[in-house]
Amino acid sequence: MKEILVKDILELCNGEIIYGSKNNEIKEVKKDTREINNGDTYIGFKGEHNDGNLMYLDALKNGAQICILEKSSVENRIKLDEIKNNFPNSTIICVEKSIEAIQEIARYKRNLYNIPVIGITGSVGKTSTKDIIASVMSRKYNVLKTLGNYNNQIGLPLTVLRLKDEEAMIIEMGMNMLGEISNLTKIAKPTVAVITNVGTAHIGNLGSRENILKAKLEILEGLEENGILIINNDNDMLHKWNEETKHEGYKVITYGIENKSDIMPYNIVLSENGSTYKIDIDGKTYNVNVSVGGNHFVLNSLCAIATGRLFKINMVDILEGIANFELTKRRMQVEKNKNGVTIINDCYNANYDSMKAALEYLGKTNTNRKIAVLGDMLELGEFSKELHEKVGEEVKKNRIDILITVGNLAENIANKAMEEGMNKDSIFMRRNNREAVELINKLAKKGDAVLLKASNSLNFQEIFNEIIN
Repeated sequence: MKEILVKDILELCNGEIIYGSKNNEIKEVKKDTREINNGDTYIGFKGEHNDGNLMYLDALKNGAQICILEKSSVENRIKLDEIKNNFPNSTIICVEKSIEAIQEIARYKRNLYNIPVIGITGSVGKTSTKDIIASVMSRKYNVLKTLGNYNNQIGLPLTVLRLKDEEAMIIEMGMNMLGEISNLTKIAKPTVAVITNVGTAHIGNLGSRENILKAKLEILEGLEENGILIINNDNDMLHKWNEETKHEGYKVITYGIENKSDIMPYNIVLSENGSTYKIDIDGKTYNVNVSVGGNHFVLNSLCAIATGRLFKINMVDILEGIANFELTKRRMQVEKNKNGVTIINDCYNANYDSMKAALEYLGKTNTNRKIAVLGDMLELGEFSKELHEKVGEEVKKNRIDILITVGNLAENIANKAMEEGMNKDSIFMRRNNREAVELINKLAKKGDAVLLKASNSLNFQEIFNEIIN
C-alpha cells in the first residue's frame, strides 16, 4: 500500500494543521461519520441541509484519527480542549474547499500506482457494465471497483482513495453537465476507457444528444497515451462518431450486435433468467452464458469480453466471469415475493433509454401478466413530455398488461399508452408510492411480474420494500 501522510495533504491542498502530527498516515477516507472505523480519516462536506464539517467530534468518537474540514465552516469553532483531552492522538486539518481537497488527494494517490484502470461512462449501463467487467478482471487481478453510485465529483475520488494492494481498478464516471467527466478522467487516468452508449439522460441540462456525446467523450482527456477506447457500436451516436473521426493517440475497439464490430455474437437466445450466444474468437467458437436477462446485458458481456482480451485473460476465465457476475442492488434485481409475484427492481434511476430496455425485458418474461410501475424521469427539461410519451409507446409496443404511473410527469406515459390503443381499464395513475403499493397489492397475483422503474428521487425502493415480503 502506498502511504499518504498528513504533511502530503498540507502541501497538496495548501492546508493548515490545527492540531496533531504531520506524520500521521491517511488511511480509509470516509464522508459519513456512521461508517467510520478505528484509524479512518473523516472528510467533511457542506450539503444542502447539513454541514458535515461540524460533525467532526462524532467522527472522532467513532474512531477517526484524522479529520479534514473546510475552513469556512469550522473557523473559530474547533473545540481544541475537548480534542486534546479526549482524542490526543488525532489530527485536525483545515482546507479551503473539501471537494477540491479530496480531488487533489485522489489525483496524487492515483499517480502512485502503475496498474490497469478501466474508466466507464455512458447514459445507461455504467454500473452493470462495471459489475460484469470487474467479474471478468477478477479472474486475473485483485480488483477494486466503484461501490454503489460513487461515480461523481466526490464519489470517484473516494473510490480512488480506497486503493490499497489492488492490482486493477474499475471505475464509473457519471455527469450532469459538460466538464464533469473531464475533471473525473484526469483524476482516474484510465488506461482503458469504455463508453456504453449516448442516450437522453440529463438532456435537460445538456440540451441535445450531441452535447451528451461531447460530455461522454471527455473521458478521452484523461486516457493514457496510446490507450484503448471501447465503444458500443450499436449506439447510433457512437457509431456515427467512430465512422467520421480520425483516432489519434488511442485505439478504438467496438462491440455490437447489429453493426459490424470487433466483438460480435450470433445465435443469441434471450430469456428472462439469462441469455446465451456463440462467439468466434481467434478461430475458436465459444458458448457464452449471461446470468441476467435482456439484450442490453448481452452488450455488456461483449464489452467484458473485449476488456478481458485486452488484458490477456483466457476465454475460459472470461466466460466464467460473465456467467457468475453479480449486479449491484436496485439494478435489474429480480426476486419473488411470498405470493409468487416476480418483482423486477430497477429503481435506482431512469431515463428513456433505460426505461425502454427495462420494458423490453418485462415484455419478454415468461409470466402471466406484465405489470409496469413507472414514475417520473427527471432532468429532461424541454424534452420531458416528449420522452415520457415515448415511454408510453414502449409500454404498448411491449404488450404490457397493466400500467401504473406515479407522479405528474409520468401521467404523460399513461396518456400516450392510452392513445396508442392500450385498454384504459388497464392504466392507473397514482399520486404517490403509498397509493401505488396499495394498488399493486390488490392487483398482482401469483405468476405475474412487476417492474419498478423511476428516477431515484421518487424512492421506488420504498415500493419494493413493501411488496417484496
